Amino acid sequence: MSHSEPLAAEMCVMGIAARHAARALRDCSADAKSAALHACAAAIRAHGAAILRANADDMAQARHDGLGAALLDRLKLDDGRLEAMAKGVDEVADLPDPVGRELARWSRPNGLEIARIATAIGVIGIVYESRPNVTADAAALCLKSGNAVILRGGSESARSCTAILEALRQGLSQGRLPVDAVQMVPTTDREAVGMMLTGLDGAIDLIIPRGGKGLVGRVQAEARVPVLAHLEGICHVYVHEAADPQKARAIVLNSKMRRTGICAAAETLLVDRRFPKEAARQILEDLIGLNCEIRGDETFHAMFPKAGRPATEEDWRTEYLDAVISVKAVNGLEDAIRHIESYGSHHTESIVTEDPAAAERFLTAVDSAIVMWNASTQFADGGEFGMGAEIGIGTGKLHARGPVGVEQLTTFKYVVCGNGQIRA
Repeated sequence: MSHSEPLAAEMCVMGIAARHAARALRDCSADAKSAALHACAAAIRAHGAAILRANADDMAQARHDGLGAALLDRLKLDDGRLEAMAKGVDEVADLPDPVGRELARWSRPNGLEIARIATAIGVIGIVYESRPNVTADAAALCLKSGNAVILRGGSESARSCTAILEALRQGLSQGRLPVDAVQMVPTTDREAVGMMLTGLDGAIDLIIPRGGKGLVGRVQAEARVPVLAHLEGICHVYVHEAADPQKARAIVLNSKMRRTGICAAAETLLVDRRFPKEAARQILEDLIGLNCEIRGDETFHAMFPKAGRPATEEDWRTEYLDAVISVKAVNGLEDAIRHIESYGSHHTESIVTEDPAAAERFLTAVDSAIVMWNASTQFADGGEFGMGAEIGIGTGKLHARGPVGVEQLTTFKYVVCGNGQIRA
């Protein structure tokens, strides 16, 4: 027997168990799902000390392995983040049930009544990196939307994710939901991911990757089941000539520096050449004051000697996920739109302006999942949108775009009611 055969057998057993759990979830009431999720949130709080101990071990290993500051921040859990995780599960529990919603209804001249009804997708496989809170977010969203889930976290967060999973499964047991509705691949072997991408003999209906460009690219290239993915978050803030300088300072600083390691962090700052130079210089001073490295084009490199090395063509295409930002002077609104279209990843873009016509043009012309006016890009988040948690930000154009919450984890079916009609 080869090394992969026992793993393949184990993965197939997980797929069968998930499929059985998905069928059981179809019979669960909205109240039963909500009660079980509240029990999961309570279990996370009750297991808090064990989860933090496991995370401390992951953090120690990550430091030993030389992970950078931004990745360490994504990995770290503390009391505040643990409570935020539990609160997020509670909030998902209290959302309206997305399953069974009537999306549309109409009648045909022959008397047929046709309705489009939201249903669960079935079994979802989620492959993710670094952030252990994704374990709870993904499980809660899938359960609320009536889906079973097979999780595969990153090797750097394996201990943390396992501890969170134990709490979640205890909550499911207390809530009398099938514990196999949430499973986790029990190995960090990359071969297990490949097995998930084949669909586990038809068990997995959808794969969602959440992580860096390498992970998402592999999933998109190898998957034999549908993929709901987001690529990197090369997010832009455009400071228009009519921007309020104080708003621009606050929005740029928050967009970049609130948390540099999330996909909604701004990576490129575009500044209109007609925006006051002293106000632009102050924005850069703010960034430097928080130890952000600035990579400016020729205009900004000459204007602001404190900037780091000049920006290269590669910088406009880079998701830093760190305290680094590329800065470019643009010749007006249309030039900014062209730059975003050329280099952006269709994630989130924000315009800062007091000119409603310019804002409307930007919001209409920029083809990204989320476009903003006078707001920080870091609001690109399912929780901030009032959707509870999220699995990620979809940057494709089919099925789900933007924050992927409970409604986006459903599909639909048509229910047709007749009274003996037959087709001629």
